[in-house]
Amino acid sequence: MNSSAVLEHPLLSRVEQALDTIRPYLAADGGNVRVLNITDELVLQLELLGACGTCPMSPMTLKAGVEESVKKAVPEIVRVEAINGTAMSEQPAGQTGHPVSPAPVPTPGF
Repeated sequence: MNSSAVLEHPLLSRVEQALDTIRPYLAADGGNVRVLNITDELVLQLELLGACGTCPMSPMTLKAGVEESVKKAVPEIVRVEAINGTAMSEQPAGQTGHPVSPAPVPTPGF
């Protein structure tokens, strides 16, 4: 399905309304989602934007947050998948977020 066809999909407005309920939470962490396609099998395909595109927790967010919200509002959708998401198995071991340089520890002046 091309992008003009997804714009005409009868479920798109309901899907967008469901996504709008969780976008503030995604935005708080620097991310967002964009609808790419709704397949003939009623699979919603999304692009993860911003921090969501590289976050190691995005598969969990997609499943527990996005998919749950969409399927609750639009039960016709059978699955939600990210087209550009990185699987958790591909993340470095122990990585739980975006790498942050350690802050220097101040030493007391005696």
